[in-house]
Amino acid sequence: MLTFTLPDGTSESVEVNALLNAGYAGRNQEEVASHIAELAELGVPAPTVTPALYPISPYLAQQTDAVAVQHGRTSGEAEWALVILGDTIDDVLLTVACDHTDRDLEVHSVAWSKNAAPDVLGTGAWRLSEVADRLDEITLTAWADGVAIQTGTLGDLLAPHYWLDVLADRALFTRGTVLISGTISMHPGVNQFADTWKVEMADPATGNTLTCEYKTMLMPAPIG
Repeated sequence: MLTFTLPDGTSESVEVNALLNAGYAGRNQEEVASHIAELAELGVPAPTVTPALYPISPYLAQQTDAVAVQHGRTSGEAEWALVILGDTIDDVLLTVACDHTDRDLEVHSVAWSKNAAPDVLGTGAWRLSEVADRLDEITLTAWADGVAIQTGTLGDLLAPHYWLDVLADRALFTRGTVLISGTISMHPGVNQFADTWKVEMADPATGNTLTCEYKTMLMPAPIG
């Protein structure tokens, strides 16, 4: 169950029934190629089609301040998320998210790697219909151990309405569906294997911001 506080102080709660992670979802194909190149440096093969869409275990949609990891080669990604409360545009929330990913597992399967750690969502949200006229100007920024490693806008990614059409085509535009957007490129030369992550989505028109922030915790070494 996820609960979101809206700008007017009201809240909405929803049980997640379906969780989907978009991939290689940049609106600018140069940005997509840059992200594919980033992943290639980590040994991840290029996708056969873009954009991609990966089903994720629903319980991995979490509002948490701590993520348990098995080793030091995991990292987050600055993203936005759609949270579906009903079957109309007025029933869609927009929030900030960080898709934490196991980079060692990613070289074997992107889908497997994204099922190895949670998608961390913010506790605040906006109604999509209330910001729809200025989505491209909303900014997205990520920090790893306090250093800015991603900076962009929602205009760098495929628009939420693109994904709402995909959900409708797949009979997933229903209450309890959460879709994570895919990410923007990382700054060159940054260290993405950090202990703390923060992602902020900001609306320049209002000054309102949404954030999610967490630390990673290394699990004990296995026996056997």
